[in-house]
Amino acid sequence: MTRAATVARETGETRIEVTIDLDGTGRVDAETGVGFFDHMLDAFGRHGLFDLTVRCEGDVEVDYHHSVEDVGIVMGQAIRAALGDKAGITRFADVALAMDEALVLGAVDVSGRGQLYWDVDIDADKVGTFDTELGEEFFVGLAREAGITLHLRKIAGTNAHHILEATFKAATRALRLACERDPRVVGVPSTKGSL
Repeated sequence: MTRAATVARETGETRIEVTIDLDGTGRVDAETGVGFFDHMLDAFGRHGLFDLTVRCEGDVEVDYHHSVEDVGIVMGQAIRAALGDKAGITRFADVALAMDEALVLGAVDVSGRGQLYWDVDIDADKVGTFDTELGEEFFVGLAREAGITLHLRKIAGTNAHHILEATFKAATRALRLACERDPRVVGVPSTKGSL
């Protein structure tokens, strides 16, 4: 059974379409109008082994906030749709990911309750033209709409680019492991019987 979905969303600020295949090989085609964000989405798909296509037309002449936040929302909706009833998934996973001097912990519970717990301090305001605070905005939307509990915590790091990239990679590696099918799991991995 294919675990893939396409979701489109249009507002007065953005027009977005996302396709994701949770059982892909890491092929990514992202065009958001925000170069650094495209780089982060490429890392997200490649290291999660998710095939990911993202198209976003946003009001980048204002700033990048609406585009980044709304892509997180639509990606979260696509992940939720692709997961279906969540039968047979591992559900929980965590990864400590190193990227040079940066070390970030990512932990996921595919709980049905979308929450982000962000403890990623970044001293720099920008990486190039990208506001570093937008990393958190992306993951707020993704976690809420995907229905996952996502913890991201910086353990070490000084370079803003490395910290943000390690954060995206830690999140996707943990999500990949949590979404993987476990042949020993029968039905939904919850004592309640649903997620």
